[in-house]
Amino acid sequence: MQTVETLNEGLKRAYTLTITAKDIDAMVDAEVARVAPQVRMPGFRPGKVPTNLIRKMHGEALAQDALNNSIRDGVQALITKHKLRPAMQPAVSLADGYENGKDAEITVELEVLPDVPAPSIEGIKLERLVVPVSDEAVEEQLAQLARQSRRWEDAPKDHAAAEGDQVVMDFAGSVDGVAFEGGTGEGMVVELGSGRLIPGFEEQLSGAKAGDERTIEVTFPADYPVENLAGKAASFAVKVTVVQTAIPTPIDDTLATGLGLQSLEQLKGLLKGQLEQQSAGLTRTHMKRKLLDHLAAGHDFPVPPSMVDAEFEQIWAQLTHEAGHEEDPAAAMAELESERGDYVAIAERRVRLGLLLSEIGTANGVEVSPQEMNQLIGQAAQQYSPADRERFIQMLREQPMAAAQLRAPLFEDKVVEFLFGKAEVTEREVTREELEAAIESEDGAIPHVHGPDCDHGHDHAPAKPKKAAKAKAEEAPAEEKPAKKPAAKKAKAEEAAPAEEAAAEKPKKKAPAKKKSED
Repeated sequence: MQTVETLNEGLKRAYTLTITAKDIDAMVDAEVARVAPQVRMPGFRPGKVPTNLIRKMHGEALAQDALNNSIRDGVQALITKHKLRPAMQPAVSLADGYENGKDAEITVELEVLPDVPAPSIEGIKLERLVVPVSDEAVEEQLAQLARQSRRWEDAPKDHAAAEGDQVVMDFAGSVDGVAFEGGTGEGMVVELGSGRLIPGFEEQLSGAKAGDERTIEVTFPADYPVENLAGKAASFAVKVTVVQTAIPTPIDDTLATGLGLQSLEQLKGLLKGQLEQQSAGLTRTHMKRKLLDHLAAGHDFPVPPSMVDAEFEQIWAQLTHEAGHEEDPAAAMAELESERGDYVAIAERRVRLGLLLSEIGTANGVEVSPQEMNQLIGQAAQQYSPADRERFIQMLREQPMAAAQLRAPLFEDKVVEFLFGKAEVTEREVTREELEAAIESEDGAIPHVHGPDCDHGHDHAPAKPKKAAKAKAEEAPAEEKPAKKPAAKKAKAEEAAPAEEAAAEKPKKKAPAKKKSED
């Protein structure tokens, strides 16, 4: 195999590999010899089929396999020989016009990782903002659980529905006197005051009694997800079949046993532990931001454009998706476009931080153990069907870069923990609101669409609209992606109308089951 370097410019490299027909043919011969003992053909004893017949029957497929294997081995040999560190999977292409039996000319293009200056890890000072979990916070959680665990019972026939009561109703909606798809349903249950229905609907049910029939006049929101209903005035003929009142659940051992626990004290301990875990996650997020700010401020070196492009595409895809769900998608996209350069800079910073953390981890012996790697592979494989899991695992074995991408989040997380251990850390007690404000502020905001600053598994507070748009884009998980104005999005999600219930979810014909506690 012959290798010629055709480009060496900055971080870009290109090579031409020539794999001779003789080498490919030799690999075909070796493969024929390997499979010959297993080949069965009428008229020949097992293992005695002539190799020329095997070549005649399977030669084209064997030649293609040999070429593919030669290309794979050639690219790996090229990387090893030139001590290349690819930033992304190399782009490999076969010259046009290749025919079996001739030399194969392969073009390999790639970007290599830069030489990262040894980062200084001495003198890092961090502040740990600690949120003590108060008894009052635990009591608030208990009250919420008790509310979710309350029972409902049918009210007397003359009971007028009020806020906090539950109404079971049948309905038929129309726009300009014409019924619309999904606008009819039976046995729909709604709690008055919950804000679940479109504005004005629940208020017009106030005072209703079992057996009452009413006409509800409402206007669908302008951003209602069903296009032919958005902004339209609608009438709903409603018949109230049942009015239910809530039976409060006492905050005692009964509440705990109903949740599968032994006592109220055990439930309090569990809730306190959950709150402490949430606060610890927020504390870690803030510390991580400050740590990465420290690293980013002290290092500036070129990064592979292909890595920046890939990172930017992840960020941009989520932002454009969220913009499409704004009240004015066109205006939201225009605003995004005006900030494109900012998000490119965020992507570049993320890539640079990833390389810095990798350098620090490698230099200081931070490792992901084989057991941890096997656990990661097992978790990732669960998203595939049983038939595809083995192929996925095989792919990780054959493609080191794919395995490295799977390993990266855990490795980077371990490097961050290592740096926390090296830093001079002071503590200060704050309220949860103060900690959330510090995280949401633009100062110290960091990228977070899977990368070195991705804090997996912590509980993020929702970002405030507008001011924290970039902060959210920079700190959302991996498993969450950046979101513009999440508070507004949540409000839209909660403006469900009976029509939406019927069209999208089909209303249940009975009261909802008792909710379980939420973390």
